[in-house]
Amino acid sequence: MDVKTLQDNLAYYGQEHLLKFWPSLTDEQRTLLYDDLASLDLAEVTEIFQHCNITPSEENGKLDELLQPIPSEHHGSLSRTSPDLLDIYRKEGLRQIAEGRVAVLLLAGGQGTRLGVNYPKGMYDVGLPTQKTLYHLQGERIVRLEHLAEELTGKRGSVPWYIMTSGHTMGPTLEFFASHNYFGLRKENIVMFEQGMLPCFTFDGKIIQQSPWKIATAPDGNGGLYRALRKKGIIDDMERRGIKYIHVYCVDNILVKMADPVFIGYCISKGANCAAKVVEKSFPMEPVGVVCKVAGKYQVVEYSEITPRTAQKRGPDGRLMFNAANICNHFFTLDFLRDVTNSNNLKHHVARKKIPYTNDNGQIVKPEKPNGIKLEKFVFDVFEFTNKFAVWEVLRKDEFSPLKNADGAEKDTPTTAREDLFDLHRRYLQKAGGKIAEVNGHPVSLIHNGSSVYQNGTANDHGHHNNDSSDTQNKSIKPYSKRTEVCEISPLVTYDGEGLEELVKGKTFVPPVILDFPYEHNFHQNGPNNIRSD
Repeated sequence: MDVKTLQDNLAYYGQEHLLKFWPSLTDEQRTLLYDDLASLDLAEVTEIFQHCNITPSEENGKLDELLQPIPSEHHGSLSRTSPDLLDIYRKEGLRQIAEGRVAVLLLAGGQGTRLGVNYPKGMYDVGLPTQKTLYHLQGERIVRLEHLAEELTGKRGSVPWYIMTSGHTMGPTLEFFASHNYFGLRKENIVMFEQGMLPCFTFDGKIIQQSPWKIATAPDGNGGLYRALRKKGIIDDMERRGIKYIHVYCVDNILVKMADPVFIGYCISKGANCAAKVVEKSFPMEPVGVVCKVAGKYQVVEYSEITPRTAQKRGPDGRLMFNAANICNHFFTLDFLRDVTNSNNLKHHVARKKIPYTNDNGQIVKPEKPNGIKLEKFVFDVFEFTNKFAVWEVLRKDEFSPLKNADGAEKDTPTTAREDLFDLHRRYLQKAGGKIAEVNGHPVSLIHNGSSVYQNGTANDHGHHNNDSSDTQNKSIKPYSKRTEVCEISPLVTYDGEGLEELVKGKTFVPPVILDFPYEHNFHQNGPNNIRSD
């Protein structure tokens, strides 16, 4: 350990206080502290602090005057686009996938704290009949998408899956993917990397010590993606694979359509190098960020920064003028990502927090009011650097149902996520010509409470036969939900409703309906194994 050099370096950047406990530390504690400090890029982190404005802004009241909606020529909408044009977008996206030019990038650094679990949110079981997790659903959607691209073009391209974890989630995520055989994807096409950490600072710029042998750090936000892409060599990996287009999304949306070919095709048609998929705001003051322009630059503005008067403004068509709700679902070209990852112009946001610290006596103190700041970036901070921006509006009920809170909360719970998925799949089935049976004028919504998967009142090979799915006296069956017709369709069967006609048209299904494909089977040659009809 070169303690003298470290000491001089800390003194140069005004952080020499971090060694004040050195004489009293054990050899093991000194090693921990030395490694902690030696890993810091002091020039970078002190510059980051110096460029942050830790004084609360007084400009928010003037923001209304600077807001502009996204120009209509750059604001596309799935519901207001003709089927023929949607088909053109979709085929273009699938062709790019077949050529191996599309990658997906998952933001998965958070733990499931608000869900009440201590493991990565992507591993959470929301209670589907098949017990598939968010990771499982997303992996199978990629498999199906590769197959669709091959059906269209005759070429089988791969969609690499880049996953940004954190120090807390990397290990469990690696183990989870390996234990599930990578959900049918090739191991070499799944690339995991950790987001960065930044030290916490006092208001006057001193790095906070969490203990005498450890500094206080915090994740650098989902916008830390750009720093991680550069430091972890991910941009270089994408270039080696021939990637041109990247879809970035957040792990908690159970309905997310990774590498959505329609979205990809739309962005390419607009010549966009940066784009956002959005949903329409439900009501003027809905607490969501809004994609818009601020003083001529694209940005996401938080709902709290928009006055009610501006939030309620409507255009000539009667729709809200600022209605593009951000859902953390973005498109980038590789060229654009390379440029922004090499830039030092990305701003950091300041979060005033109560950060435990070590006082002069070596005692750990938990403050009662904010005593320092955590620095973070947001993934959408790069919007301001493009003049080739596009917005693609989709239906909330089809594509956005986030999982954030434990059951009992008002919204965004396992129950709401599960029921939104059932609703989407039921609509897929009905649009393809299938029907959901009713008993005594009411939809049947019963599900087995064990390990068996039931469909159409008949168990699969792992369960017991049960021909009367309306028999609520059977203790192995319980009501699933008073308002849910249980219908789960594997992503391996359909990506967004395509290809179901030959399986369901003219048939009636008694809930719970499960159309599943075990991913270890060759679904190119065999049909679904968990489907029965009357």
